[in-house]
Amino acid sequence: MRRKIIAGNWKMNKTRDEALQFIYAISEKLPSLDEVDSVICAPFPLLRTLSKRQGENLRIGAQNMHYADSGAYTGEISADMLTTIGVTYVIIGHSERRAMFNETDETVNLKLKKAFEKGLIPILCVGETLEEREKGHEKKVVKAQLEKDLEGLTKQDIEHLVIAYEPIWAIGTGRTATSEQAEEMCAYVRKVVKDLYGQVADKMRVQYGGSVKVSNIDEILSMPNIDGALVGGASLKAEDFVKLVEAGVNK
Repeated sequence: MRRKIIAGNWKMNKTRDEALQFIYAISEKLPSLDEVDSVICAPFPLLRTLSKRQGENLRIGAQNMHYADSGAYTGEISADMLTTIGVTYVIIGHSERRAMFNETDETVNLKLKKAFEKGLIPILCVGETLEEREKGHEKKVVKAQLEKDLEGLTKQDIEHLVIAYEPIWAIGTGRTATSEQAEEMCAYVRKVVKDLYGQVADKMRVQYGGSVKVSNIDEILSMPNIDGALVGGASLKAEDFVKLVEAGVNK
C-alpha cells in the first residue's frame, strides 16, 4: 500500500515570524511519518528556520532548485544548498514556474536528475490548461510532459518520485476537478509511467493538486490512484494543514 503524502506549497507567503508560529502550532499535532508523509514546501529564506524545528512527523521541501552544482546563476539555489540545511523534498516544474519563469520540460528533466543525484525527493508537477482540457487534449499534454520530463531516469528514481497532477485551470481559482476527473488523470499518469518504466509505477505516488481544501480532501483521497495532495492556499493555516494531513491517515 502506498503511504499518502500531503505537501503544502506556501508559494511566496509568510515571514520568518509567521513561519515560526506555524511550525510551533503544528509540531505536536501531526501524525507520525509511519502513517502519512507531511511536507511543507516553503520560500528559500524560511527553509533553515523550518528544518531546524522539524520533528519526526514533518519534512521540509523547497519550491525550486537549479540543475547546476554552482556557478554564475544569480538568484538560483543548488541542490547542495538545500540538502546541507536539512531539506528533503523539492517541487520541480510547477505550472507557475513553467508559465512565469520560462521553465521547460528540458530544464525540468535536468533538475529531476540532479535532485535524485543529490538525494532529494522531487515532486514533479504536470497538468493542462483550461483551453487544452476544453479541446480534449489533457491526456496528450500530460503524456508529452511526462515523456520529456522523465527521460533518462532509472527505475529506482521512478519508485521514489512523487508526481503531482495539477490541472492548471484549478490552481488558485477555487475550481476543483471532480474526484472522478482527478482519479482519471492520476490513473492516466500512472499508466504513462508504467508504459515507460513497467511495474515500478505501482510503487510511485501520484498526488492531486488544484484548490484542495479541508472540505474536499476526504473525497479526493478516497480515489484508488490518488496518493496524496499538493496543497496551496489551504496549507497556510496551521489548523487546516493538520486536518489535511490527518485525512491522509489510513486512507
